[in-house]
Amino acid sequence: MENEPVEEAVEVRCYFVRERNALLVRASFSPIYTDYYLHLMQHKIRYEGTQDKAIKDGLAVLTLHLASRPWNEAVAWTLSWQNPRESLFVTGSNREGIVTARLFTEDIREREKDILFSQISVVGQESRQSMIELLSKDLFEVGENYYEQSEQRLGRYFSHSEEDFVLITAQPDCDEEWLAGLNEEAIREIDEKETLSLLETRSYRFECGCSQDKIFPILAGMGGETIDSIFEGQEVIPTSCPRCGAKYAITREALEAFVEENA
Repeated sequence: MENEPVEEAVEVRCYFVRERNALLVRASFSPIYTDYYLHLMQHKIRYEGTQDKAIKDGLAVLTLHLASRPWNEAVAWTLSWQNPRESLFVTGSNREGIVTARLFTEDIREREKDILFSQISVVGQESRQSMIELLSKDLFEVGENYYEQSEQRLGRYFSHSEEDFVLITAQPDCDEEWLAGLNEEAIREIDEKETLSLLETRSYRFECGCSQDKIFPILAGMGGETIDSIFEGQEVIPTSCPRCGAKYAITREALEAFVEENA
């Protein structure tokens, strides 16, 4: 236990921009990025440079979006690109204050267009799903396209510094001309030129919450598969979490015990 990494939380600050009727959400993502790299090292996962950047940017884009949403929401985005054929899964929960991501390069479904699938889960309600066409591989542009197509309002992402990002979204009666005209230089001066009222702070950390015990139901529920066909004569098989890529060694004895206990 002493050698296990301790997740550091990112503090996200939410402000109301007075007289502009906009919500400004800002955070420095260094702690999340640090834990993300520790996760890769622990599970011996390697991504290429552009893939690594997509995951980091996806974590930032989704976390800022989450912080602008109600406390009881959880959001999952699946971004499917065709050239090259890759799929980025990024998800987070306001209830738990966690975000995680994984990129897939194999068994990607062939599609005519690049697509983003969004699923929103709210406690006590049926999940809501939406789909938009991806117009870019830049995750910050993807976030803005999501606001335009799915939220049907203006949302702008900005880089304040290398790992410090800002999201500003239109609220009712927003000065949209001002919002549409913002650039990164204006963002760096926004504290001096606009009146910002702190609404709340939220904390998020890089964590999936997966475990070997949570992998058992996935294996046991594989349609038509028997334990013999899963293990193919082996006593131990490698598997990974579909959400974060964490690697686990599953023994036949442990899976049989789980199946018997839950029969």
